[in-house]
Amino acid sequence: QVQLVESGGGLVQAGGSLRLSCAASGRTFNTYTMGWFRQAPGKEREFVAAITWRGGNTYQADYADSVKGRFTISRDNVKMMVYLQMNSLKPEDTAVYYCAAHANSRAVYDYWGQGTQVTVSS
Repeated sequence: QVQLVESGGGLVQAGGSLRLSCAASGRTFNTYTMGWFRQAPGKEREFVAAITWRGGNTYQADYADSVKGRFTISRDNVKMMVYLQMNSLKPEDTAVYYCAAHANSRAVYDYWGQGTQVTVSS
């Protein structure tokens, strides 16, 4: 079982930055795919970024086109943390952001955090 707790959301002006954190618990964290999703009011939840273990100490980061070049996902396996650095924020980035995880053998995210609100004012 994996538990995820997000933090770091808040209110920021357009063009500003925020860093979201996700604290994880559970075994074999270093092999889990960790992802960030978001859901804006009235919209479906959407993929933001993921970081996937590719063997050894190699990880691959993937991003939604809407955040590519502005957001960076990273992880600290010792601390069992995942981060989402968000720069050049836009009002359309306003959403509840969720941390998610799945085992390397799975293709579906099985574990979700409770979410953290990010609001970007214009």
